[in-house]
Amino acid sequence: MPGNGRVTLAQISAEAGVSLATISKVLNGRADVAPATRARVEEHLLRHGYTRRGRERRGDFLELVFHELESSWSMEVIEGVEDVAKAAGLSLVLTVSGSRHSPAADWVDGVLRRRPVGVVMVFSDVATPNRDKLRSRGIPFVIVDPAGDPSPDVPSVGSANWSGGVMATRHLIELGHRRIAAITGPEDMMCSLARIDGYRSAMNAAGLPIAPEWITFGDFHTSGGQTRARELLALPEPPTAIFAGSDLQALGAIAAAQEAGLSVPGDLSIVGYDDIALARWMSPQLTTVHQPLRRMGEEAARLALRMAEGAQPDTLRMDLATHLVVRGSTAPLSDRARR
Repeated sequence: MPGNGRVTLAQISAEAGVSLATISKVLNGRADVAPATRARVEEHLLRHGYTRRGRERRGDFLELVFHELESSWSMEVIEGVEDVAKAAGLSLVLTVSGSRHSPAADWVDGVLRRRPVGVVMVFSDVATPNRDKLRSRGIPFVIVDPAGDPSPDVPSVGSANWSGGVMATRHLIELGHRRIAAITGPEDMMCSLARIDGYRSAMNAAGLPIAPEWITFGDFHTSGGQTRARELLALPEPPTAIFAGSDLQALGAIAAAQEAGLSVPGDLSIVGYDDIALARWMSPQLTTVHQPLRRMGEEAARLALRMAEGAQPDTLRMDLATHLVVRGSTAPLSDRARR
């Protein structure tokens, strides 16, 4: 079976000193190959730039991978990818890598065995060896909301996180708040840092000081938001407003305020991020930054399918617009909150 015109599997077999059957096992992610042999074969495949041609032996599905599943956030991305897959006559396979944030080699070997048309990865990064494996098998991949700063040759779809951070913070400033704290996600995730940079930019533009203890990093989950909000509310001069880096963290912050005997928004204004379905059903309804999660899934799936057909995308990095949705969890700074 010829590769890219420069080398055949027979040549790789001879150079690596293994049988064609072993080459086939490695290409298809089979587990019954010794690690040293697998590494030697992969080295020769990479050295020769071997790539499978066309759509040979591919399945009839897209694969969507999360490092963990998170309620409404995940469901909106899933629905977006599924809509595009269904329109293309494909099924959707959902996998959980269980690692943070770069899927391990055993997950990649599983993808090689399954042979999807393409892979959409959420909150991930792809280590160079795994990237090379996917490309050599002709399996395109796209990252949604990449964990780190992807290299220029890695296709990704995200949102305007910095602008979202600016909008959320500016809204609180316009309501008269000056002691504004922020709870964001993990420090090693690009979206977390971008949202905090937007917060800092809005505060600096308004000439407002930022106390170091006002910026906290969490995990995007409800319990983490509650823990961080408790810490903020225990400060000698607690904030009158909190910008939470996710709606789930905002929900935790509301719970922390209620257990402290504070009302939202009377004593404390809270802005979330994502605009998941739950934001409309919280009490009070949550002011939040709308992140187009479903469309992010759609665009990532479309990009993966275009690459699977051999098309060269116009751009490998797509950032979709965010916007502020004002609801009941924010209000002008009251005299009571000012004290």
